Amino acid sequence: MNGTKAYLEHVAIWVKDIQWHIRFFEEVLCMTMREVDGTPEAPRQYWTLGGLQFIHAPLHDGPEGRLAHLGVMCEDLEAALIAAKAYGVSEMPQGRNWLRLPDGLAVELIQAKPASCVAQALKINPRAEA
Repeated sequence: MNGTKAYLEHVAIWVKDIQWHIRFFEEVLCMTMREVDGTPEAPRQYWTLGGLQFIHAPLHDGPEGRLAHLGVMCEDLEAALIAAKAYGVSEMPQGRNWLRLPDGLAVELIQAKPASCVAQALKINPRAEA
C-alpha cells in the first residue's frame, strides 16, 4: 500500500440560502462557526465545527445535487498524491492537492499538522457506547 492514513475533515455543499443553513446547524446541532469567508452577516463560505462547509450559491441547480467537494485530512499529503496518480485522477485549477475523480467528484487533500492527529481521529469509534 503506497497511500497514507486519512480521514474526512469536511464536506462542502452549495446552498441557496446560506443563512438558513447556518442557523439550522447552529441552533439544532450546536455546530458553530469555525471560519468564514466574508462576514458572518454576509458570508460567501462558512465552515462549522463538526465538518460542514457551506458555499453560498443562490443560483446553483446542479443535476447531481449540491455536493461541492470532500476535504480529506492526510497523514502524508505527498504519499497520497503519488498513490492517486495511478487512478487516473486529474489536478484541478485550485492546486495540485485538489483532485477530480473520473466520475466528477472533487476531493481536496489537506496535510494534517501534526500528522499524528490523523491516527488520533481514526481511533474514534462513533458507534461505541459512551
